[in-house]
Amino acid sequence: MKVIADLHIHSKYSRATSEGMELEALSKWAKIKGIGLLGTGDFTHPKWIDELERKTIQSDSGFLTYDGMNFCLSAEVSCVYLQDGKLRKIHLILLCPSIEIAQQLNEALAKKGNLEADGRPTLSMSAVELCEQALEISRKNLIIPAHAWTPWFSVFGSKSGFDSLRECFGEYEKNIYAIETGLSSDPPMNWRLSKLDRVQLLSNSDSHSPEKIGREANVFELDRLTYDELYDAICSKEKRKLACTYEFYPEEGKYHFDGHKACKVSFSPQQTKEHKGICPVCKKPLTIGVLSRVEELADRPAGFVPKNAVPFENLVPLKEIIAQALNKEPTSKAVQNEYLRLIEMFGNEFAVLHAADGPLLKHAGKRFAQAIKRIREGKVKKIAGFDGQYGQIIIFDEEEAKEGQTTLGAFG
Repeated sequence: MKVIADLHIHSKYSRATSEGMELEALSKWAKIKGIGLLGTGDFTHPKWIDELERKTIQSDSGFLTYDGMNFCLSAEVSCVYLQDGKLRKIHLILLCPSIEIAQQLNEALAKKGNLEADGRPTLSMSAVELCEQALEISRKNLIIPAHAWTPWFSVFGSKSGFDSLRECFGEYEKNIYAIETGLSSDPPMNWRLSKLDRVQLLSNSDSHSPEKIGREANVFELDRLTYDELYDAICSKEKRKLACTYEFYPEEGKYHFDGHKACKVSFSPQQTKEHKGICPVCKKPLTIGVLSRVEELADRPAGFVPKNAVPFENLVPLKEIIAQALNKEPTSKAVQNEYLRLIEMFGNEFAVLHAADGPLLKHAGKRFAQAIKRIREGKVKKIAGFDGQYGQIIIFDEEEAKEGQTTLGAFG
């Protein structure tokens, strides 16, 4: 069976997260998006795991269900520690096969940090120690480096990360079966490192609000919808159970290029080299983004594709497409109305984004169909994000944008 999964989100108990990140809204929006399996996020938080235990149905599958939606127990933790004379700040995703095992893991992690302080707790322990604790409790716990390339809190981050999985995880490198590419990188960037050939490249939304669920996702082909099947799909590349991933254009992520947001300086890797890594405005070191970091560690040229590479698709969120087609803000009532109309017409957001040309022309009009075609072919303008500022994917040029209409269907 085909299962679209978004395994990394947050609950309302994480900082800078919408109060709407609770089971009712999560279930509703997962269905709107077309998600079949959603991470719970934040199972380390005592209040959230209590809510999950009280409100969901638990079964032998290892997943939880609420209002017809399947949830996989997931959490993100921040390991902060000194190693080799450098302060490391590594974010890791945890997947668990049951509430009972998650509770046991929480008991162990509570000795290393205040789990009540944040849904994504800060732990005074190394990545090696975390692996040791998690795998001692259950060999079916999964540890996945989150947004593996972002500068500040990731395994390969320019500010506090490592140059290899081995350097970070030591003897537990063999237990790291996947990494999360993050919004600012995509599979082709990761394919440039031969040492990553053995791991799966997963994509998740890291959503902090319900409407952002599924902005990146994984498509699995599973025999049964169980945790064991998901575990097998992530751990075994040979079984080809990860069918593809849905990706942001990496330029749209917040850390693709180097730069300084405050100084309005955005540099490509080559420009950064020309300036020797120093901001021309404030004369301080630039925040080195994902593309430069990949260039630094890569042992293959751009464009290299490994044998049996898992396919991927670059997608743009539906509301962003509608907004550009209408030449209106994504938060406008007109965009909201069109979004709901298309969801009702096609069933869910992924169904709209993958619809055939005929139905798109009939129900959304020529302009929207043209936008989808350009996205599928990569014929869009990309303005790279940097130093915490999202990038932009521009579908229509300035003159075309002026042709936006009140309703998409008007161009049928």
